[in-house]
Amino acid sequence: MKGSVEIGKVMGIPIKLHISFILILPLFVWTFAEKSPVPFGFKGMESNYLFSALAVVLLFTCVVFHELSHSSVAIRNGIKIDSITLFIFGGVASIEKIPRDPNVESRMALAGPGMSIAIGATFFTSFLISSSLLDGVSGINLLEGFYSTLLTMEGYEGAVSEITVLFFILGYLNMFLAIFNLLPAFPMDGGRFLRAYFAKRMSYLKATRKAVYFGKVIAVLMGIFGFLVNPFLVLIAFFIYIGATEEEKATIIDISLEGTKVGDLFSTDVMSISPDASITELTVLMFKEKHMGYPVVGEGIDSGNVLGVVTLHDIRGIAMEDRDSMKVSDVMSENVICTSPEDDAVDALKLMSKNNIGRLIVMENEAMIGILSRTDLMKAIELKRER
Repeated sequence: MKGSVEIGKVMGIPIKLHISFILILPLFVWTFAEKSPVPFGFKGMESNYLFSALAVVLLFTCVVFHELSHSSVAIRNGIKIDSITLFIFGGVASIEKIPRDPNVESRMALAGPGMSIAIGATFFTSFLISSSLLDGVSGINLLEGFYSTLLTMEGYEGAVSEITVLFFILGYLNMFLAIFNLLPAFPMDGGRFLRAYFAKRMSYLKATRKAVYFGKVIAVLMGIFGFLVNPFLVLIAFFIYIGATEEEKATIIDISLEGTKVGDLFSTDVMSISPDASITELTVLMFKEKHMGYPVVGEGIDSGNVLGVVTLHDIRGIAMEDRDSMKVSDVMSENVICTSPEDDAVDALKLMSKNNIGRLIVMENEAMIGILSRTDLMKAIELKRER
């Protein structure tokens, strides 16, 4: 995911922090410390900022465990997990491919809420024990007191210690996380379980469309409710709606390209350029052929070898007066991303998206035999959708 920083690995899976998450952390800490009274925060308590920071760190650690539980089920079923990213609304596991087996998808979907429930129950148990041992107060009585004054939440700052409040917050929020994720709002966990349920009774595409419909309806209702009650819910509803739409598009693409190989689509009419050509010659070629990128093919002892790739992006910053003297070899990228005729077309499209490029060089026996462009793939998708 763009705008993310890797902070480590768990089970071999990179854990990343999105820039939105990094920016929102101080706001979460401030909210717990200054705006949220006991037991949902530490307002008025002596070590409010220390325990607020600890609560935020532990809360998002719990989110990582939530995502890891999804990932562990996926890995056991031979599905690769590229990374787990924490962002403003929680965590997202980047899965190589969503399983078509409804049983596998349903297990994956329920694993996350199941982990959150287990973590929440552990913290609630710790809350009950700590309130008795540290504060001399029955945890059950505290809960009754908390919820009998739910609208004011004042007067409990001296009744319990920060550690007891910490356990309550983490127990409560993990339970909330589990329940919220079980809403049948695709692409949330409950929505994925719903698709798995539908997929046992109809085609995968129809099941996806039906789950997406439910997800969008819930997103709209959540948005209306959020507009009246809490603007934060409007943002969540927006991301659910967009996520459902994008997942539907991705499913259509996967199904449209199913069974199609790169060899069925690539073009053998390859326009290339010499590394010794000037930038001016390259711009003339781009203007004439209307292609924004070209493989750089060697001459002499490197004859026929692909040395790199040059695109419009590589030459945009070069001044006009320097374009005659500079060569293609000065600006080309030597990171040549390739595919083969036997690769699946859908994997080629994912490779393009991952590297933010518009074409792949098709190689066979270490020789370039053609080019596969994003346009080639889009045409194939459109034709199959028409069928």
